[in-house]
Amino acid sequence: MKRSLEGCFEVVAGPPFIMADNPRLPHDRGHELWTMEDGPSRKLMASIDRWVSAFVGDDGIDMPLSSTSEPIEAIVFARQDGLVVGGAVVDYLLQIWAPSVRIAWLAGDGKRVASGDEIAVVTGDRDSVLAVERCILNVLGQLSGIATETKRWSAIAPKQIASTRKTVWGLLDKWAVHMGGGLTHRLSKDDATLVKENDLASMLTDLSGHDQRLAAFLQTVDMDAVGAFLEVEVRTEKEALVAAMLWAQRRASDGLDRLVVMLDNMDPETCKSISEQMEEQGIREHVILEASGGITFSDLKSWHECGLDVVSTSAINRGVDPLDISMLVKGV
Repeated sequence: MKRSLEGCFEVVAGPPFIMADNPRLPHDRGHELWTMEDGPSRKLMASIDRWVSAFVGDDGIDMPLSSTSEPIEAIVFARQDGLVVGGAVVDYLLQIWAPSVRIAWLAGDGKRVASGDEIAVVTGDRDSVLAVERCILNVLGQLSGIATETKRWSAIAPKQIASTRKTVWGLLDKWAVHMGGGLTHRLSKDDATLVKENDLASMLTDLSGHDQRLAAFLQTVDMDAVGAFLEVEVRTEKEALVAAMLWAQRRASDGLDRLVVMLDNMDPETCKSISEQMEEQGIREHVILEASGGITFSDLKSWHECGLDVVSTSAINRGVDPLDISMLVKGV
């Protein structure tokens, strides 16, 4: 099990309902993107490079900006409270595409701001500054919005909220979730193995029924080939209990890591019942229970308290309002 850093922000609610001696959740993979000591990793920088090229290209910039127009100074500031994320993207954008423009951060990545607070000072020739203004604000607004929304969720269920692979900006979304105190889950399809109904049906064509395919898969899967962790999707209480029981047997003989069992589209009461039954049967310690599907913020307290280890949702990064951030040239 890989080790990762603690979240970037203070914990403002109690710990999730998990056993105190459990190792860190494998869904917590943000350290592969960013650490407080080193900042963005090579993996994140590669993603930043890809997205920045798309951002500037779509904005009509096809070569590094250069201009002899008069110098100006502009202030980037927040119009609402939130967490700032995206500075590393802006720094790279300016370094490659607007080398004459400089930015001094007053509230860098991971910092809280209140409405009216100054975030950065941008200086450079007028044409270049105005050419990259929209890119800067789009990046900061979108990623800060994700981090702020994630923090709102993780304040109720700290170290329990994970993003799904349904993203808009890929690893940039995952980074913003991490900075907001959430769990990144898989960073890519191959980062870890999640086996769903379609996967089992296509792999085990000689068997009929999801439960039979699931049992056969768990008894034969090669753990050296699954990546960071193995997760299986279940749709009923019976499937969840069978998966946990089979995995308990494999752990006893092979010393494997815990299995992640995704409880798909189940309500908090059903999830609580499954967790309690596993406790009674002595198999709860062998699995990580994750709920996914139909998770809403209004019901988050119920999800937090029903005995789960992870609550995964795309609501923290898809369709989230950007943080309201503006830029004003001095003298305006």
